Amino acid sequence: MQSRMAGAKTPTNRVYNGGMTAPPVASAPDTNLARHETITSIARVAPAVAPSWRDAVFNRRMLICVFTGFSSGLPLYLLLNLLPAWLRSEGVDLKAIGLFALVQLPYTWKFLWAPLIDRYALPAFGRRRGWMLATQMLLLVSIPLFGEQHPQQDLWSIAYLAMIVALFSATQDIALDAFRREILPDAELGLGNAIHVNAYRISSLVPGALSLILADLFPWSTVYLVTALFMLPGIAMTLAVAEPTIAKQPPRTLVEAAVEPFHEFITRSGWRQALLIVTFIFLYKLGDSMATALATPFYLDMGFTKTDIGLIAKNAGLWMSVVGALLGGLWMVKIGINRGLWIFGVVQLVSILGFAWLAHVNRADKLLLAGVIGFEALGVGLGTAAFVAFIARATDPRYTATQFALFTSLAAIPRTLVNATTGWIVERMGWLDFYLLCALLAIPGMLLLWRVAPWQEPMTRNER
Repeated sequence: MQSRMAGAKTPTNRVYNGGMTAPPVASAPDTNLARHETITSIARVAPAVAPSWRDAVFNRRMLICVFTGFSSGLPLYLLLNLLPAWLRSEGVDLKAIGLFALVQLPYTWKFLWAPLIDRYALPAFGRRRGWMLATQMLLLVSIPLFGEQHPQQDLWSIAYLAMIVALFSATQDIALDAFRREILPDAELGLGNAIHVNAYRISSLVPGALSLILADLFPWSTVYLVTALFMLPGIAMTLAVAEPTIAKQPPRTLVEAAVEPFHEFITRSGWRQALLIVTFIFLYKLGDSMATALATPFYLDMGFTKTDIGLIAKNAGLWMSVVGALLGGLWMVKIGINRGLWIFGVVQLVSILGFAWLAHVNRADKLLLAGVIGFEALGVGLGTAAFVAFIARATDPRYTATQFALFTSLAAIPRTLVNATTGWIVERMGWLDFYLLCALLAIPGMLLLWRVAPWQEPMTRNER
C-alpha cells in the first residue's frame, strides 16, 4: 500500500476477502486514478499492530456507532413492531397486516437515489451530515402523524404515511451507513458494526416495548409523539460530529455517481463472483427476516398481553444482545469477518427453531418466551453484525453511499417482498410449520459461504 501511495509504476491489484479483486491501478501519471488510490489508502490503512480490546472499544468512533444504530433502527422498528401491533389491536386482519410489509419498499430501492447523496451536499452541514440531519428532522415531524389516523377508516392513509416514513428512514440509512463506513478503519469494521447493530436492536425497545406499554395507558396520538421524540439523540449526534475527511471528494458528475459504483462492483472480480455476492446478500438473512416479520402478532396469538410483550418479549433479549454483539465484535477483531459469518450464522439459524418450539407449546409461558427471545437476540444480533461488516468491507471508498445502499437494499428484499407473504403463509400452514420453513430457508445462505467467505481464507492486512 505504501508503494502505491508513493507512486509505484507497476499495476497493483487489491484483493478482497471472498475472492474479489480490484482492477489494476494505473501508474502515477493518471491523476484521477492516483487521487483515488490515495483516498483508498487513507480509508484502508491499518496500524501494524492490532489495537488492544480496550482501545478498540473505548474510542469516539464506537460511541458514534451507538447513535447511528439507534437513529437508524427506531423508524424501522416502528414500522415492523409498533404499526402491526396497533393495527392488530384495532381489529385489522393478518392478511392486511402482512401486506403492510410492502410499505418498506424504499429500503429495497434506496440504491436508486443513493447516487444523489454521493454526488451532492446539502448546504452548511456537508455531504453526509447534511442528509443525516434533513432526514432525521423529517422523521421527527412525520412519525406523530400516525396518531391522527384511525385504522378502520383510514387504512389507506396509514399505508401512504408508512411509505413516506420508510422513504425518509431509508434515505437516513444511506447517509448513516456511508458516514459510519468512512469513519471506521477496516480493523474496526467488525466491532463498529456489532455496536451499530446492537444499538439498532436496542432501539426496538422504544416502539416494541415502551410504546406498547404506553398504549395501555394513553391514546395512540401520545404514543406516537413520544416515540418520535426518540429521534432527538440522533439529531444531537449529527450536530456534534465532524464531516468525514474522505467525504469531501465526491464524484465529479451525477452520471459518474450513478454508473461507476455498479461498474466497479461487476468488474472487480468478474460478473460470476459479483452474482455470488449478490445472491449471498439476498439469502443470508432470509430465514430470520421472515421469522421475525410477524413476531408481535405471533406473541398476541399465543395469548400474551401487550404488557407481557413490552416487559418480557422485548426486554428479555436486551442484555443477551448487548453482551453477545460486543463479544462477537471483539471476536471478529481476532478471527476476521469470514469466520464470524460462519459461526454467527449457525447460531442465527438455530435461534429460529426457538420460535417453532414456542408455537409447538402454544401457551403463554412467560419463562419460555424470555428464553426464546433471549437466544434469538443473541443469534440474530451476532449474524447481523458479521453480515453488515461483510457488506461494509465490500464497498469502494469512492462510492460508499451507493454501493452500501445497493447491498443493503438487496438484503432488505426478504423483509419487504418476501415478508409480505408471511401472513398468507401462516394462515395456511400455521405458526409451527411456518417457523420450520424459516429455518430451512436459512440454509442456502450458509452454503454460499464456501464461495464468498471461505473459512480457511486468512484475514487481510487491513483486518489485522
